[in-house]
Amino acid sequence: MKQFWSILVMALMLCGCAADAGKQADDQHQNRSMAKVTVKYATGFTVRDSADVRLVDVGNKDHFALVHSEDVSVPSGYVKVKVPIERTICMTALQLSNFTILDAHDVVRGITGTKNLFNEDVLARVKDGRIVKIGMEGDFDTELVMAANPDVIFISPSKRGGYEAIKETGITLVPHLGYKELDPLGQAEWIKFIGMFIGKEEMADEVFTCIERRYNDLKDLAQKVKHRPTVTSGEMHYGNWHAVGGKNYLAQIFRDAGADYVINDDETSGEDLEFEKMYALSANADYWRILNSYPGDFSYEALKASEPRNELLKAFKEKKVIYCNMKKSPYYEISPVMPDVLLKDFVAIFHPELVEKEYRPTFYRLLK
Repeated sequence: MKQFWSILVMALMLCGCAADAGKQADDQHQNRSMAKVTVKYATGFTVRDSADVRLVDVGNKDHFALVHSEDVSVPSGYVKVKVPIERTICMTALQLSNFTILDAHDVVRGITGTKNLFNEDVLARVKDGRIVKIGMEGDFDTELVMAANPDVIFISPSKRGGYEAIKETGITLVPHLGYKELDPLGQAEWIKFIGMFIGKEEMADEVFTCIERRYNDLKDLAQKVKHRPTVTSGEMHYGNWHAVGGKNYLAQIFRDAGADYVINDDETSGEDLEFEKMYALSANADYWRILNSYPGDFSYEALKASEPRNELLKAFKEKKVIYCNMKKSPYYEISPVMPDVLLKDFVAIFHPELVEKEYRPTFYRLLK
């Protein structure tokens, strides 16, 4: 797993992002004008600044006023949050990725669990008690939540929820809607959202600017290709094939990598389809992308065993399945803040001539 973290560290160093984060936070605390935040791609939050208050609107119904002093008055309808916060709880791997890339694990005092978690620093903190496991959605341990003593808790409004018990603690709950973003850069831009709460706005802006530049440079290169292969995604589970929609961020990455997704014209972010319907869309796709948690080495034999009809797809026959195993890769743990790396993996498969010959994929590779 060291490969993943060395790539992350190198990305930060190449951008000059490995500056003293503690000094940066102090400087921003003293001079607020240095901490300007501009949102370019994310649609889930907006930012408005005044002399001593930063107004952050999350979605349509959650509003926060970030202040450096409790004495500052805030507009009606806004929840006051004194920043930088010192302690928080993350509910998802996506949220944790924001803290990881900002070198801010010290602020994280609680997570839901460690399944498919690879980061050695976080695991060490869980082991020695600096980070506590508060349980999964719908079954939170409120005593552990209180013991973590968070200034705020970043939540992910979803199907299960289960935040009612936590609300009773009086701790401010801050929705993190990065998972709703349909643009890969929009999802990554939530780095800036977390940066505002922990006093690392400048670092967040610098890190994101580097990601944005690398992503767009490669995207521009891939748009010049003469041939765009087609790609399908997902597989059968419990009688249905969950297919990402044409508006999903993954479909956008396929397009940005110089390929066409088989349901490009779909207006949803994802839906469950019967095999017959998905087969009609995917039968002649050049590539087939699969992400799962397989115990051991996944193979074409395993793919056929899971659903015999899989062998009917062109991508199966021609051995062009693009695969990532979450049991061996920190995909959800770090890919949300590495869309440029994710894009490069796909470009290397669709158009290998566009990347260096010695390129080693980080998340996705052709299944052997």
